[in-house]
Amino acid sequence: MPMAMSNTASVISFNPKQAATRLLKVLPDRARDVLVNRFGLGKETKRQTLDSIGKRYHITRERVRQIENYAMASIRKSDVYKKEKQTFTELENAVREFGGVVGEEVFLSHVSKDVSTRNHAHFLLALGEQFKKTKEDDHLKHRWHMDDKLATKVHDALRKLYDSLSDKDLVSELDIIAQFLTHVEDLDEHFKQDHIVKRWLGISKMIGKNPLGEWGLISSPHIKMKGVRDYAFLVIRKHGSPIHFTEVARAIEKMFGRKAHVATTHNELIKDKRFVLVGRGLYALAEWGYMSGVVRDVITKILEKHGPLTKQQIFDKVLKERYVKENTISVNLQNKKHFKKDKEGKYSMVK
Repeated sequence: MPMAMSNTASVISFNPKQAATRLLKVLPDRARDVLVNRFGLGKETKRQTLDSIGKRYHITRERVRQIENYAMASIRKSDVYKKEKQTFTELENAVREFGGVVGEEVFLSHVSKDVSTRNHAHFLLALGEQFKKTKEDDHLKHRWHMDDKLATKVHDALRKLYDSLSDKDLVSELDIIAQFLTHVEDLDEHFKQDHIVKRWLGISKMIGKNPLGEWGLISSPHIKMKGVRDYAFLVIRKHGSPIHFTEVARAIEKMFGRKAHVATTHNELIKDKRFVLVGRGLYALAEWGYMSGVVRDVITKILEKHGPLTKQQIFDKVLKERYVKENTISVNLQNKKHFKKDKEGKYSMVK
């Protein structure tokens, strides 16, 4: 078997273009031309529709489909097809090693970076009787497989994983793989490898990974970022503690290569309820449990929860929520419209 050209990855050793050319030679001119155009096997690599081919020959799209089916069947019945058994066996092994259930685009990109070579490999997949294609739907992308049971397991697991996640969830790569595997029973050990599970996850149109390698729903702003505030969320989350908005802006540019003006970043943080201002220019994530509002609001919420407290007790609790000076808290407590001090020196709210 001839070795592949340099633009073909090591996933296969044969040259898809040469194999396809040998197989197409068994067809009459028009049937061969239909397949060449349908799969983008000529100089024009764009795959043509049934309608566009029909217009060229002045025949209906249904007639083109009939010719395509006839051509594929004719090749499969030919001696040349039998002689290419090793080609299809090697392609079968490549699909199995890649995961057994493979996303069409990702697998073909792994075969070659060259569009024309990918088209020829795609033609061989369509021609090989052992390969089965499942077209994309609302949840999953175009994919190929050989084992129906394995395909069903993977498809069902991806849907169950999707159902178990919410837009708020951000999951590490190790955890998303572990979660996926809990939805799959009796899986061959070969398929439990991390790189294979990640490829299966890539088949989903509903689950994705953000630039920091965390997984979640595509609909989540934490996975598919739409603006500065979404990038800011990831920056602060990765930082793990309150951070000044100027540092957030710089980190967005450094981590994501996205221009973030300081003023714009500050404005976006102010408007988004995911962030809490905890000091002068310092922002934390609301999910960390910080109270929202100005210092007076924080004091109010603390007193509502705990009842009358001494000044020191209020200091201790407010300082867990805000990076401010004790004097700032004292000034707020002196506001007689909102707070009063009893004979025991404890503060409560004015009703």
